[in-house]
Amino acid sequence: MTISSPRWLQDLQRLLPIRSQFVLSGNIRDSFISPVASGNALVPLTRCLWESVRQQGFQFLLIFDPADGLRVYPDEPAARDLATRLFDLKLCDGLQMISLESLSKLMRKLSQEREARCALIVDFASRLARHHEQLTEAEHRFFVAAEKISLQASPLVPQNTVGKPVYNPVIWLLNRAQDLPSWFTLDSERVASLVIARPDFETRRAAAGLLAPLFNGFSSATPAAREQFLRGFTEGTEGMSLTALSDITELADRQQLDMYAIDDAVRCYKVGALDNPWRKDYLRDKIRQAQGFIEERVKGQKPAVVKTLDILKRSAMGLTGAHARSGANRPRGVLFFAGPTGVGKTELAKTLTQLVFGDERAYLRFDMSEFAEEHTSARLLGAPPGYVGFDAGGELTNAVRQKPFSVVLFDEIEKAHPRILDKFLQILEDGRLTDGRGDTAYFSETILVFTSNLGIFTEDQYGHRQQNVQPGDPYEMVESKVRNAISDYFKFRLSRPELLNRIGENIVVFNFIQAEVATQIFDGMLRNVARRLHEELRLQLSMPQAVRDELLLRCTRDLSNGGRGIGNALESCLINPLSRALFETDLEGKQKLIITGIQEQDKVISLSVQAT
Repeated sequence: MTISSPRWLQDLQRLLPIRSQFVLSGNIRDSFISPVASGNALVPLTRCLWESVRQQGFQFLLIFDPADGLRVYPDEPAARDLATRLFDLKLCDGLQMISLESLSKLMRKLSQEREARCALIVDFASRLARHHEQLTEAEHRFFVAAEKISLQASPLVPQNTVGKPVYNPVIWLLNRAQDLPSWFTLDSERVASLVIARPDFETRRAAAGLLAPLFNGFSSATPAAREQFLRGFTEGTEGMSLTALSDITELADRQQLDMYAIDDAVRCYKVGALDNPWRKDYLRDKIRQAQGFIEERVKGQKPAVVKTLDILKRSAMGLTGAHARSGANRPRGVLFFAGPTGVGKTELAKTLTQLVFGDERAYLRFDMSEFAEEHTSARLLGAPPGYVGFDAGGELTNAVRQKPFSVVLFDEIEKAHPRILDKFLQILEDGRLTDGRGDTAYFSETILVFTSNLGIFTEDQYGHRQQNVQPGDPYEMVESKVRNAISDYFKFRLSRPELLNRIGENIVVFNFIQAEVATQIFDGMLRNVARRLHEELRLQLSMPQAVRDELLLRCTRDLSNGGRGIGNALESCLINPLSRALFETDLEGKQKLIITGIQEQDKVISLSVQAT
């Protein structure tokens, strides 16, 4: 199979006759596909460079790095002897430590050398200076000398050889282009800056083909099975380096995973866990019986529960994003819970966590009202490289790396700054996010839940807030108005229709709490109060039906605030006056507490209690 050279290498070969120095930055620590004596192979950058320039008559490379000093590549007698003679090297065990001043002299001699074609690679060049904006006098003098050499060098035809004139170049290897003084590359027309990008789809496909024979079962597989493996390996490693593909192959061998488990091998590399809760048979059984479990905790929201279960079933079957080429990398599920406050949106997210992962500690919550300012993105996602705190990572990326199998809740998403929302485009589409440290968090095994109160209130033409939907409206009307309001918000107010498009049809609209559901919620809260009273004071709570009905009327009179409103009213009408009454009652030896009446005077509620 013919594999074309990487773009950066083609540019280097093309520019050799007219550029004396090259700055290579970006993905420099990756492996690269290169033709070698035995055929195509994955090799380090140095070997890839050597195989390329060797075909143009280069006889050796000199490689310098601040840790080990100077060495000759390839480490062969002929190359080593020629380099030692031409540059008067004093190698010890193949290495020679030299100062920056000696390195600049070596650059000058190399640029003028006529007897041999050769190149100097300055590796780990990002570590040559403490900081390129605060250079010492020696460091500044070194870079000025390097700039001067780049301008004074000229392309040469080596003696006794045939070929076109080319430079003996200096090649700088950097993590980031800005790690060198900016004036060094900007002020010299002889310095070319080339960025090495992450491998594209075709390159990863070629690398997968080279690594495929190392997987158990590949040699005996059918052509169709091989093709399916190559496609899965390539698509599953989108955004990864070729070194990562090699590591996945090694991981599969150590975990005894064959070619048919390539998805598990890729996931294990991404999230660091071989055990996949999504593949467990018991999860499907739990989802089949989940409707009753969810409705016990989230009452009166059957349409929302049914829609959520549909999305959850799709996630469990691995069909999320199945229509897209790179859909396997997307989050397992995306849910946008919209509706009035206090109707169970957050509770449903917790219930999903308990259902899928069996532990609410796998639930990660981010209150997006804390990220209303643009600068808070550094806290959530990590500061950009070079800024204070960039090496700490972001709260979101760190949390997902620690708990790759989780439900991630973004509460009240409309309160976040629009620039922060832009980051969700990458998460929803590619299933990953890279922080300021360069570490990538993978969201492919998470369920993302957004909650919002959009559509409940709108603004009129004068900017006054008014209610768009209200208790008592039919659910179909509530759903339609809320969906329209969400669409208008993303399309016209934020001008980000692409974010809404990635959420797609995963918007789940919750209804207002109805009267019969409010009674169920009230009774459940009343049972919680009775249980707590028994746990803390060993008292059994009792009240006549008339007192219970009075409490119910007071707590469910206004349902606009949903279940939280019922809880707040119950705290005011029962828990607070009950606490006062308990302080004034002798409870010694008492086993039962009866609330015999409710009184209100000057807006202060009190209870009549009898302890027996």
